[in-house]
Amino acid sequence: MGAILAGLCLAFLVPAAPASAHAALVSTTPEQGSVIGSSPTRVTLTFNEPVRVIPGKTQVIAPDGKRVNTGDPVASGGALSLDVRVADRPLGTYLVSYRIISADGHPLSGGFMFSVGAPSQTAPSALEDDPSVTVLMAVAKWIGYVGLMLTVGPLLFLAVLWPRRTPTRGPMRLVWIGLGLVGASTAGSFWLQAPYTSGAGPLDVSVAELREVALSSFGLWSAVRLAVLVAVVVLLQVRSPVRAPFPVAARARVLVGAGGPPVRGTAAPAPVKVRRSPFPLVLLGAVGLLTWPLAGHAAASPSPPVSALADTVHLASMAVWLGGLVVLVGFVLRQGWADRRVLGVILPVWSRWAAVAVCWLVLGGLVQAVIEIGGLSALFDTWYGQLILIKAGLLGVVLTVAFFSRRLVLRRAFGPQVGGSAATGASRLGRLVAAELGLAAIVLAASSVLVQTTPGRSADIEARAAAEAVGFSTTLNSSIFSVQFEIFPVQIGENNTLHAFVYTPAGKPVAVAEWKVTAALPEKGIPPIPNDVVSIRDSQGIGAITFPYPGRWELTLTIRLDDLNQATVRTAVDVPGS
Repeated sequence: MGAILAGLCLAFLVPAAPASAHAALVSTTPEQGSVIGSSPTRVTLTFNEPVRVIPGKTQVIAPDGKRVNTGDPVASGGALSLDVRVADRPLGTYLVSYRIISADGHPLSGGFMFSVGAPSQTAPSALEDDPSVTVLMAVAKWIGYVGLMLTVGPLLFLAVLWPRRTPTRGPMRLVWIGLGLVGASTAGSFWLQAPYTSGAGPLDVSVAELREVALSSFGLWSAVRLAVLVAVVVLLQVRSPVRAPFPVAARARVLVGAGGPPVRGTAAPAPVKVRRSPFPLVLLGAVGLLTWPLAGHAAASPSPPVSALADTVHLASMAVWLGGLVVLVGFVLRQGWADRRVLGVILPVWSRWAAVAVCWLVLGGLVQAVIEIGGLSALFDTWYGQLILIKAGLLGVVLTVAFFSRRLVLRRAFGPQVGGSAATGASRLGRLVAAELGLAAIVLAASSVLVQTTPGRSADIEARAAAEAVGFSTTLNSSIFSVQFEIFPVQIGENNTLHAFVYTPAGKPVAVAEWKVTAALPEKGIPPIPNDVVSIRDSQGIGAITFPYPGRWELTLTIRLDDLNQATVRTAVDVPGS
């Protein structure tokens, strides 16, 4: 008992010391168990010491069972503030659940309820994301990436490498399909963002939720992307993407049009003068690419400008490389004009372009990974880090195939010293490029899942906190009270602190007249051992719990509120060995 009194004295004299009682919820706005007249626009939780946010672990659930908090809380010292939107059906009981990191480094969870208008007959429960929404969102992202590569790669190929007298109908069809896929992906992601935020099913979406999405950063950048798509469509309708052939395209034009190579010693024809500048299309493309990172992880990263730039470079390189491969395998290697001389002009240049794009793709991805993973341990211990490793492994296989494709282009199939038909070389190259594209599609699928996954820098917070300290926290309910308590740490010996809070079933703090806490270990025949717990405030108690041996201890709490109201609750605590 002397140790308890000494601990209490220290708690009052040094209230900020994290080892005294750990983080405890002191007050809330709205108050626990209160009934208010209108829906709040903000919920505030105040703790007795500074706390840290665990992303995605604090939520406000409306009476209809949907999340209504708009994002994660903002921590300021011991206060957490959550912005809340007005629910579609605002009347009834709301649940606020939280999981945070206290100043001493261990996780703490809990919750409280309040009502608008009047309490509901049944209270809502905490939500997990609907798995179908998560899958559909990843599919929508994948469709967007495919659309992006079918737009950017073919347009660049047409502008730089395509022979001028060769019909562009096939590649342009790819461009239109790509633009359509990007538009469908953007619209689908916009719709799915509402249930992804609320936790509901994919079709359980209201006008109010869509309005909230439209006013969010995600919605605004999605609107910019759609506007860019419309502008690109208009620009492509009034002009051809192939107006000014580069020297490569000019030389290929001669080979196709004249049926043979230019006479040795004669100069290649001078390029046609540029009728319209490509700058508007390039500018629109850059803005459109930038909308992807600004609507995703990059906007919330520790270095937003660096993340946005790295992500944009990564996307652009992917679109140039893979989109060019589609044109190569779908048209260049299959057209009637693709004889040995034409391919000998186009393919080496394309190979160099692809090599440059791959270098920038790897560099951009590496910068992203360093920022978003946050630490070496998160690379192996989090799902985000594991996805990065999977994506890197798949990309390595793709680059290996690309290496053999490049060697075939430069040394074997089309070099001047090698004989043989162009058809044989083109067929071999076509198979390699097709394999490259198939593997790249899997890499894009991994990327689609990756952008929907909590970054390692965020996911690692709770894991690191749990590794630093072992504790136990839970909430037990009886007919007359609800007791929320934690034991920290949970280890063999008597240096385990219990900190408990008692509320009425409606969530109001209630004074405790007497505490009785026992711990038993039936598997070793140890009967209930009394442990002293005293009140430090009307509704809060603190005490030391002794666990002489490891095992599954049965904890019993008997709490007397007054002479007529007393109840007992029980739970089990696993105590690890030393």
